[in-house]
Amino acid sequence: MALYAIGDTHLSLGADKSMEVFGGSWEGYVEKLEEGFSCVSDDDTVVLCGDLSWGMSLEEAKKDLEFLNSRLPGEKWILKGNHDYWWNTASKMNAFFQANGLERLHILHNNCAFYGDAALCGTRGWFYEEKGDQKVFKRELIRLEASLKAAGEHKKLCFLHYPPLYQGYRCPEILALLEQYGVERCYYGHLHGGSHRLAFSGRLGTVEYHLVAADYIGFQPKKILD
Repeated sequence: MALYAIGDTHLSLGADKSMEVFGGSWEGYVEKLEEGFSCVSDDDTVVLCGDLSWGMSLEEAKKDLEFLNSRLPGEKWILKGNHDYWWNTASKMNAFFQANGLERLHILHNNCAFYGDAALCGTRGWFYEEKGDQKVFKRELIRLEASLKAAGEHKKLCFLHYPPLYQGYRCPEILALLEQYGVERCYYGHLHGGSHRLAFSGRLGTVEYHLVAADYIGFQPKKILD
């Protein structure tokens, strides 16, 4: 068994918005994801750090969710990204997953999951693009703290969609929560293409940070724990 993380699959199997229009590493990215996941076994766990599907509703995202559930191995814990417009309430999503046989997809949202002795915590997070909406910001802080509290005294790994810091930007409130609750490592996505050079990977304070956007890690999930 092993634990992996990857973000930003940006699937569009049920909509006409393929990332291949950007060329470069995005050409053939669905096939690259399938090949990249060849390192993952069915008894492994993968955290998907948001921006999973371009679908505008659960029904429109269905083919993408089926792809994640069935064509890629492992149990998946999923986060909301800023482009996951299909995301709904937990009750509606769980009912949809059950009705459509998506039994390997689980929501990481206002909760935490456990992998051995480690607690998997997380939420979408916050980015400068939205700094004008303080209600959303405060809600994300509440969600993150609820997830970290649910972990109790377990070793904590945090997963966000938005980077909590990168070159020229920091979100001090999120960074403070990660330090306060003793998070060991934080994994995030969102940054693509030329923005990769702005990413922060390494230790700040007591926390290690890692970018796991799919195009940054070659569409192969990053192994976190054995």
